[in-house]
Amino acid sequence: MGWDAITSQLTAILILDGMAALLQQDPPVYVCLCNGVTDRQVREAVDNGCGSVGELTMRTGCGANCGSCLEMAASMIAEMQAELPLPILACAA
Repeated sequence: MGWDAITSQLTAILILDGMAALLQQDPPVYVCLCNGVTDRQVREAVDNGCGSVGELTMRTGCGANCGSCLEMAASMIAEMQAELPLPILACAA
């Protein structure tokens, strides 16, 4: 087997492995259709400190047009914040 055949097989394996990883992920859910904001973008914003719908709108554009997504966005933020670890309180003694 020549080098070209080996590299072709390795490339095929890597491509298939990458596709398998993509297929295992849940597809994104659109929270805001007007601005194309997905649940993944909301999660990223919350993970980076976003704590309100207003801040989410500023960061992602979610809810900036018709506003029909604001209720869903608010509930997602609350749910995601509940999953975050509690901050260490410096004054707790």
